[in-house]
Amino acid sequence: MKISGRNIGKLAFEINQDGYTYTLDAPESIGGEGRGPSPKGLLLSSLIGCTGIDVAMILDKMRVTIQDMEITAETELTDQEPSVFKEIILSYHITGNEKDEKKIKRAVSLSMETYCGVSAMLEKNSPVVPKIYLNGKEI
Repeated sequence: MKISGRNIGKLAFEINQDGYTYTLDAPESIGGEGRGPSPKGLLLSSLIGCTGIDVAMILDKMRVTIQDMEITAETELTDQEPSVFKEIILSYHITGNEKDEKKIKRAVSLSMETYCGVSAMLEKNSPVVPKIYLNGKEI
């Protein structure tokens, strides 16, 4: 894997990855121009994408059909430098058939414990705590 980035403003970088181009920047509050997501925000986005892809693939293999899945990641930063994530709460909001509850739990568990490399990397520093909501109810 090789990704490149070029400075295109005060603190902004244009990133080239696998033929895709996007901009990362710092928020205005610390001297950036807010021209794109922050690197730490993109790291949380990567966690959501990694586990989301896993769960969707696992549920498909289990022949579980869901109507919707939204995943949120919430954390706070430590006070010392470098500031890093404290505990990360990863919430899976799934709309589907309640008879599939055990399979949905298993899919999330497999993602978090076996398949999601982003989670495995983050776990070395910050606990990742999954919470699953099926049709609005925590399971």
